[in-house]
Amino acid sequence: MATVNEIFDDASGDLAIGDLEAAVEKYRRCVELDPDFFDGWHAFGMALMKLGRFAEAIEAGKKAVELRPNDQIGWTSLSLFYNRAGNVKEAEAAGAKAKILSWGGKIG
Repeated sequence: MATVNEIFDDASGDLAIGDLEAAVEKYRRCVELDPDFFDGWHAFGMALMKLGRFAEAIEAGKKAVELRPNDQIGWTSLSLFYNRAGNVKEAEAAGAKAKILSWGGKIG
């Protein structure tokens, strides 16, 4: 059976060639096998966003920042997901957290 990292790498290959549906399913498998896999949640959210599945992308993004509350890229991505969904207030709040982290601050 493939490891989480092997599935993740395979999904990233699918993403690179534009097979978003295959990438989403493999990233989903990654986070099902390892619910604490930050990179899996982050990539899952990005792939969902590219498919226009913004509500699901937001949920994946929330899980990523829950796992790593002081990860700037996680908050930046979550802000992007909210923005694409038209949730301006939430996008600005997540973006502000990313900015705080970029200045060397901490969240929570």
